[in-house]
Amino acid sequence: MRNLVPAAVAALTLTLAQLMFAAPAQAFDIEERRLFGSGDREIAVLSTTDLAAIDMVLQDFVDGHPDIRIRYDQASSMQVFGAIHDEGAIYDLVMSSAMDLQMKLANDGFAAPVLPRTGNLPLWARWRDQLFGVALEPVVTLASRRGLGDLPVPRTRRDLIAMLREHPDLLGGRVATYDPVTSGVGYFLIAQDSQNFEGFWRLAEVMGRLNARLFCCSVEMIDELREGRITIAYNVVASYAARYTPEDPDLIRLAFEDYTFAIVRSAFVPSNAHNAADATTLLSYLLSGPAQRQIAANAGVALIPGTGPEPGPHLRPIRLDTGLLVYDDQLRRAGLMAEWNAALVQP
Repeated sequence: MRNLVPAAVAALTLTLAQLMFAAPAQAFDIEERRLFGSGDREIAVLSTTDLAAIDMVLQDFVDGHPDIRIRYDQASSMQVFGAIHDEGAIYDLVMSSAMDLQMKLANDGFAAPVLPRTGNLPLWARWRDQLFGVALEPVVTLASRRGLGDLPVPRTRRDLIAMLREHPDLLGGRVATYDPVTSGVGYFLIAQDSQNFEGFWRLAEVMGRLNARLFCCSVEMIDELREGRITIAYNVVASYAARYTPEDPDLIRLAFEDYTFAIVRSAFVPSNAHNAADATTLLSYLLSGPAQRQIAANAGVALIPGTGPEPGPHLRPIRLDTGLLVYDDQLRRAGLMAEWNAALVQP
C-alpha cells in the first residue's frame, strides 16, 4: 500500500466500500434469485416457495405495478429462519411453510404489524396483524406405479407400514422422506405425525430398516421418484407434485384416509423492512381473488373459500397460533430428534 499514490489509494478505498455496500456479507444460502419488473421501488422477498410455484403470481403483480420491482430470494426454511432471527438480514416480506418457525419469528418481535386487505381469510390462518396465511398446502405421499408393480396402493398409514414390512426386497433403499436436520418443515411434520398417529414410530422404524433416504426438499424427492431411483416419498408438499402429476402417469398421489395434514404457508413484513408499505401492498395482492385462484390451482385446495377446490373430508389444516411454539422447546426437540435418529439409524 505504501507504493500507491494517494489518488490510487482513494480509488481503491472507494471501490472496496462500494463492494461492501453492494454485496453485504451473508452466511445463509440463497438457492435461487430472480428479479421481477424494473420499477424504481424494490420489494425484497425471502421465501421457501419454489419459484416455479409462484412466478406467475409475482409477474402479474409487477405487471400491474410498473413502478415496483421484486427481488425474490429462495432458501430453505432453516436458512430463512436463521437469516431473519440470527443475522438480521434485511427483507421486506418473508414467506415460509415452516409454521412453527414463522410463529416463533412473529412472537419474538421480528414481524411488524401491518393491515393488508385480507378478504375472507379464515381466522385460523392468521395471527394478530403480523402473520398471514397465503396458501393451504396438503402434505401427501407420492408413489411410483412402476415401482409398486402389482402391490395394492396403501390407503392409510397402517397400510403403508404393512406394505413396507412385507416387501423389503422390493422397497429397500427406495423410500424417502424429509431430513428434519436440514428441513424445518420436515421436523415440524415429524412432530405433527408423532402427535396424531400412534403408529408413527413403527413407521419410522420400518423406514429405517429399509435404509430410507432423507432429503431437504419436496422437489428433490419428486425428482428422484420421477427418475426411478425411489418408489415412495413420504410427506411431500402437494403443490410441488401438482406440476407433474397431470403429465406423468407414473406418479400416484396418496392422500391417506386416516388424515392428510395441510400446512399454512405464511408471510410477514419484518420489523426492520426498508419498504414495508409496498410489501404490504404485495401481501394484499397475494390474498386477493386473482392471486388466490392461481395459488389454489397449484396447491389443489383453496385457503380462502371460493377461490378454488374445497378441502376434502380427510384434510386436516393446522392452525396458525401460538400452540406452534411448543415445537421450539429445546428439550422437546432434542427428545424428538433422539427418537427419530434411533428409528432411522439402525445397526
